[in-house]
Amino acid sequence: MTRIFMVLATTDSLLLLVGYGFGVVSKLRHGVDNASDPVFWYHFLFGLSAAMLTLLVHCLIFTYFLGTGRWVKEVKLAYDLPDAPLPKLTRDLKRRVFPPALFAMLTAIATGAAGAAAQVKPSPWEAHATLGTLTLLVNFWAFRVEIQCLRTNGWVLEEVMREVDRLRTLRGLLSNAQALEQEAAP
Repeated sequence: MTRIFMVLATTDSLLLLVGYGFGVVSKLRHGVDNASDPVFWYHFLFGLSAAMLTLLVHCLIFTYFLGTGRWVKEVKLAYDLPDAPLPKLTRDLKRRVFPPALFAMLTAIATGAAGAAAQVKPSPWEAHATLGTLTLLVNFWAFRVEIQCLRTNGWVLEEVMREVDRLRTLRGLLSNAQALEQEAAP
């Protein structure tokens, strides 16, 4: 998951930066008032793409931590593992990662809404520009927190599997790998 996330977060970061850059250039060229200037439309398309990818990436993080947390909880119950340190750590990671991910999504949505409002003039462009800057900063912060939590969660999952294999051996059962091999054999 860490590799997939890094690709998505890097792509999203680039889209956010390119959309922001086109927005600055569009403002300097008064692109919103000039229908023949393609820079405004590039800003619109890159900004919209970035907003959609931002929502996807952070929703993926939500789903991943909900799913792996539930899996660790089920394994804890099935093998009677103690709550500390591993199952508790998965809950702590989920609680740590959710606020930045949510704020990153909300700022992207607010930026898009302010951009739409600025386009039809009831709202000043400065609100859109400020929210755009905030979206960049919040997303970079969220990506940093998310990658740290993903790496820690990967370690937790490996440790849970090691503990399960240890308990299976003590109970005279096959290891997980051996059980999967046996199940896959015809």
